[in-house]
Amino acid sequence: MKRRTFLAAALPRRKTVAAIVTEYRYYSHADVICSRLLEGYHPNNVKQEPRTRMVSMYTDQIAAKDLSRDVAAKHGFPIYPSIAEALTLGTGKLAVDAVLLVGEHGNYPTNDRGQKLYPRFDLYERIIDVFKASHRSVPVFSDKHLSWSWNRAHLMYRQSKELGFPFMAGSSIPLTVRYPHLELPLGCDIREAVAVGYADLDAYGFHTLEALQCMVERRRGGETGIRAVEFIEGPEVWKYKSELLDEALARGFQNKPGRPEDNAKKPALFRLEYNDGFISNVFMLTGHTEDWMFATRLNGKIVSTVFGSPKLRPLPHFDGLVHCIEELFVTGRPVYPIERTLLTTGALSFLFESRARKTRVLTPQLNIRYRAPEHCYFQTA
Repeated sequence: MKRRTFLAAALPRRKTVAAIVTEYRYYSHADVICSRLLEGYHPNNVKQEPRTRMVSMYTDQIAAKDLSRDVAAKHGFPIYPSIAEALTLGTGKLAVDAVLLVGEHGNYPTNDRGQKLYPRFDLYERIIDVFKASHRSVPVFSDKHLSWSWNRAHLMYRQSKELGFPFMAGSSIPLTVRYPHLELPLGCDIREAVAVGYADLDAYGFHTLEALQCMVERRRGGETGIRAVEFIEGPEVWKYKSELLDEALARGFQNKPGRPEDNAKKPALFRLEYNDGFISNVFMLTGHTEDWMFATRLNGKIVSTVFGSPKLRPLPHFDGLVHCIEELFVTGRPVYPIERTLLTTGALSFLFESRARKTRVLTPQLNIRYRAPEHCYFQTA
C-alpha cells in the first residue's frame, strides 16, 4: 500500500454536515459559525482543526455582499437550490451525518410586537420532510431561539422527540469566557437572580435570557419552568433596581460613566416568575452598557460575572459554540438540553405578548422541567 493511501485509510472518517442558512455574508452568523467549521477555531484559545466536513449548503437568501459562493468554491462543496437536495446530495435519500441550521440575519419582516420573523420553523420543517421520507434522521443544531412563535417552537421540539434525533439549539453567550470565572454548583441554594443585557430586545434579549438561564438552571431541585412573565418598559423599570443589579453592573467592561437611570433612555425589564418561587429580573439597558452580566446571592454572599471581554479577539464566544456543535455532530449527544432553549424561546415569545397586552401573562405552557448538565462547557481562556 502506498504511504499516502495508508495514511488516508488510517484517518477516522469525519462526519458530513449540510448547512442550511438564511444568508452568508461577512460577520453573519452563517459566516462566524460555518467558517469555523470549515477552517478551524480556538476553544480556550487553542487551535482546533475541524472534526467534521461540510459537504453541502442551502442559502435561503443571497445577500448583496454574499460570501457563500466563494466559500463553497474554496472548500469544494456544492450549494443546492433546495434543502432536500442539500440533505440528500441529489440522491433522493438523506446522505449526510448532521444538519446545521443557521436562521439568523437576512431580509425578513418584523411584526408589530418587535419580533424578527426569521423562517427557522419553515426551514426546519423542510429538514424534517427529508427525515420522514428517508425513514431516518441525524443530529440537528439550530442557532439561537427556535422560533419567534411559541407554538412553532414547541412543535419543533415535539417533532425531534417523535423522530428521536439529537437536537440542540441556543445562543453562544453561555459558552463564552466569564470574568470572574463563575460556575454555580449543581443543586445550589439561590432564590433570585439578575441579568443585564442591551440592544435589540428580540435578538439580544434572547442572548440575555440564555445567559441567565444557563446559571439559574443549576439551582436546587433543577429547572421547574416559568409560571408567569411580565414585560416592563420606561421609568417603572427602576422600581426593581436592587443590590443584585448594582453588583452585576459593577462587572461591566463597557459601561458608560454615570447612572443607568440617566444613560438608558428606553430601559426594559423582563420579569420571570418560576414555578418553584424563583424570581429573575432581566434588565435591558441600551445606552448604559454593551455587556452581558449576571448576579445572584449564593450562601448569603452576592456572586456576579460578565460574559466575554472586549480585550479578546473578535467574537470568541463562537469558538465555544462551534466546539459544542461539533461535539453534538461527532458523538450524537447534545452537551446541554434542548429544554433550556425551548424555555428561553417560550419566555421571550410570551414576553412580547406581555408587551403587546401591557400586562403580566401566565405561562402554563412553560411548565418545562429538566436537569442542568454537570459540565457547563464555557470557555476558560
